Parts: sequence; structure tokens; C-alpha cells
Amino acid sequence: MKKSIFLIATALFAVGCQDKPTANSEVQLIQKAQLIHLKTTTLDTHDDINVKNFTDTLNYTMDTDTQVNLPKMESGALDVAWFIVYTGQGELSKEGYQAAAANAQAKFNAIHRLVKDYGPSKIGLAKNSAGIDSLIKKNLKVAMIGVENAYPLGEDLNEVKRYAELGARYMSLAHNGHNQFSDSNTGEFDNTILHNGISELGKQLIDSLNYYGIMVDISHPSKESIRQTIEYSKAPVIASHSSARALSDHPRNLDDQMLEWVKENGGVVQTVALGTFVNKEKQDKYQKAVDSVLKQTASDLGIEYLSRRQQYSLSEDERLAYQENWNTVQETAKEALEAVKQSTPPVNVSDFVDHIDYIKNKIGIDHVGISSDFDGGGGIEGWMDASQTFNVTLELVKRGYSEEEIKKIWSGNLLRVLDKAQEISAELQANN
Repeated sequence: MKKSIFLIATALFAVGCQDKPTANSEVQLIQKAQLIHLKTTTLDTHDDINVKNFTDTLNYTMDTDTQVNLPKMESGALDVAWFIVYTGQGELSKEGYQAAAANAQAKFNAIHRLVKDYGPSKIGLAKNSAGIDSLIKKNLKVAMIGVENAYPLGEDLNEVKRYAELGARYMSLAHNGHNQFSDSNTGEFDNTILHNGISELGKQLIDSLNYYGIMVDISHPSKESIRQTIEYSKAPVIASHSSARALSDHPRNLDDQMLEWVKENGGVVQTVALGTFVNKEKQDKYQKAVDSVLKQTASDLGIEYLSRRQQYSLSEDERLAYQENWNTVQETAKEALEAVKQSTPPVNVSDFVDHIDYIKNKIGIDHVGISSDFDGGGGIEGWMDASQTFNVTLELVKRGYSEEEIKKIWSGNLLRVLDKAQEISAELQANN
């Protein structure tokens, strides 16, 4: 499937461009990029999920109204999607932990239903790089699992082993809000700290993650938490969905000092295709024009408009209900939004690859990768969903990246870190 789609597309494009020298040069470049794309294991480390899309009647074997599903992965030749067990930050209480644990378990269950019940002939769950290779050789897509926010663990670190058995292969200590393990980057917005980095329980959690071969994700914690995490972890870390703060000044991005820490640690930064993190100025200008259209459309439909920060304050059920209403607003405003793109261009794939260039030049080709944050706010012009994945490879080829470099960026670097984390895990368990 992966091969046939691209060869057909190339042939059709070439026929339409015959007898045009400059167009033929473009065809050759596209063909080169497609051949590289076909030979590369393409891996996206961050795709959020809604359990409502994991049922008998509606699931990812169908072309759901999501940025990621199996038809879109096949169309864009995206091999590996890391589905995210995300839990919003709640109260640090017994009740809060219980609700969070239930939410996390529901998402684990949903992913397992996809690979076991709905699409076993189309996708499988991998827990290591060998598992990825095995599934791809069987012409299957690959699901992997990341945990965004360790909050659902409560104070029971025995849960780490169970999460590992369920397939979790990376975990962030915190999300948007300080928790029992770590301070969050949101402290830069409200000037707050809870632990001045990571707590003692956070250190114990890192020990457990190292022991069970789960990569530590630094995308959401505070800068001091990141420093302490990298210093404390026995294994290299990842930033599962972060970009370079030098190019877009946002607390979720990594500044040059943090990039150097990742390099020294042997880790990898998975550049994220989320507009504000890619080019805040350009995105703000575009978003202002879009918001004007959406606010008017929402008002006409009688639907309340909430900013992204306001959405974060909603409960999980409220957030999902709001998203359903918001899909209606966006569909109604589709034509007007297309007009906005002409007058105020949005962040695009070229802007995104600027971050790959920057990180590569700053800390080396071995420490940069790719993530989308699809269905969680991600998506840029040219890579709005998994079906457009090839456009990223095409831009890399246009900029002169070699096949070897592109393979590292798409998956090689991330899998090197995963392999190292699991090697260290084996050593720790053998010495226990």
C-alpha cells in the first residue's frame, strides 16, 4: 500500500508535467523524495486520542473525523503513530488520583481494542524497535504508547510496571500544572513553583521508568525540572513534542541551554508541528484573523467560544463535549477560513523544518526528530493530518538532507534512545 500510493502519485504528476523542463526538475525531486519516504520508517511521537473514536461502530480502521486514523496513515505513508494516554492535571488528592487513573486506563483499553479487536489485520502494538520492524515487514501499521502526565499514577509507583506491561514506552512527569512529581512549564505563566524542580517522589518515579525501560519525556515540565531530570536519569531522555525557543518564544519550547543538556544526555528533541510552537508571531497574526471568523460563526450558531487556555481548565468530559461543538463551528466556517489563508498565511511545513534545521545545527543531526501533536492542537499548512506526512520528507529533500539524515530524523534517533533505555533497563534488572 505504502509503495503503490506514491508510485501512482508520481506517475500522474509526471504525465501532467511533460515537456516542461523546470517542471521535470520538480518531478525528479518529488520522485527522489518519494523513494526516500518509501524506504524510511516514518514515526510520529505524539498523537492524542478520544476514546469515543475507539468503539465497534466508530474506530480508526475508518476515516474518522480526526487527523490520525489508519486510512490517513496509509495515504501519507506514516508507519508509526504514538497514541497518547493523556490526562489533564487535577487535584492532588485521593479522588483526583482515582479519576485520573480511570481516564488513563480507558485510553490504554482503547488502544488495545484497536490493535486486538478492530484492526488486527491492519495495525499492531510495538513495545520496542524490533517489534516495529516485525510489524512493518508484515505490511502493518504500528501503534506505540506514550503517557502524557504521570499524575494518574497517584503515589503508587507499582503502577509503572503495569503501565510498561500495557505498552507505555515514554512518560512525562507533568503536564500543564504542577503535580506530585514535578513542576510544570506553566509556572512561567503564573510565576509559581511547587517543588523547585522534581520532588523526591519524582526521583523515585524516574528510577522506576529507567528500571522498566520507559523513556522520560521532558516536553511539559519546568526548566529546572528538566535540568534535574536529565541530571538524575540513568537513561537518555526525549522531548516528545517540543521545538526551539530561539525561533518561537514559548515556555513549551526548549531554549539553547536545554538543547545542550539534551545533547549531553544523548537524548532527542521531537520537533512539533503546532503553529504557536513553530512561529508564534506568524501564528498569532493568522489566529487573530481566524478567531474573528470563528467567534462570529460560533455566535451565529449559539455556541460559546473558548480560548485554548480556557479549554485546558475544562474537565476531560467537558473538553470532549466542547470539541464536538467546535467541529461544527469549523465546518460551518470552512469557506471563510480558506479566504483567511490567502490574506494572512498560516504557519507551514517550511516554517516547521526551520526548527529541524536549527536543532540540527545547534546540537547535531543525532538529536532531532519529528512529532505532530495531531488531535491535540497540532497541524500546520502542508501537514494538517497524517495523509500529508510525505510533505515533510519533501521539504527535507528540498533542503538537501541526505537519505541517511532523513531516516535519522524520522525514526532513527528516537529508536536509538528507546533501545538505549531498554538496554539500561535490562542492566538494572539483571543487577537487582
